[in-house]
Amino acid sequence: MFRPPAAEQIQFAGPTGLLEGIVEAPDAGPAIDARQAAACAVILHPHPLAGGTMTNKVVHTLARIFQELDVPTLRFNFRGVGASAGSFDAGRGETDDALAAVAWVRQRWPNRLLWLGGFSFGSFVALQAAARCNPALLVTVAPPVGRWDFGEIATPHCPWLIVQGDSDELVDASAVQQWGESLNPRPQVTTLPGVDHFLHGHLHELKKSVLAFAQARLT
Repeated sequence: MFRPPAAEQIQFAGPTGLLEGIVEAPDAGPAIDARQAAACAVILHPHPLAGGTMTNKVVHTLARIFQELDVPTLRFNFRGVGASAGSFDAGRGETDDALAAVAWVRQRWPNRLLWLGGFSFGSFVALQAAARCNPALLVTVAPPVGRWDFGEIATPHCPWLIVQGDSDELVDASAVQQWGESLNPRPQVTTLPGVDHFLHGHLHELKKSVLAFAQARLT
């Protein structure tokens, strides 16, 4: 049975000062498949001005999913959130924060591939960061298409999963579907019926979708 790893509270250098984060690194013993142990992940939280933090339940769930695959994770607070230095910068500075987090995990685990995940606003930031850090796998949950400008963001060429609830009260699920279908290469879009923006009561469905997607890339 999976036992969550111990949480390590850290601070690391960001563009405007120290950023606070939580590292959770499974103990990859000799029995662990080397392919599973060959990745590390950064997960990005929802909108700072709407209460988004690294402890958001969807962000926490994404971290746990990756950890079940023996992939260590870093989730952190964007600038101006919690004890992280700076102030909100409409996605521009937050993308730089994400790249600082990527640099940190790449320094700690220099021989591992990068996985990147984000929820809501964190999805928007993850996509912008992906164009500059080339992750090996990308997961975006409820990307806020129509609320933020996705038109100028380069399409990632790595395996990419979009998870979207069809009862999302903040993001138009049909717009997300149409946007996903317009991209080349096309991401995998999984629509969860009856699921709202914050996935209330449906985190198990998120876990099932993401776990299946990530496991398939490890085989």
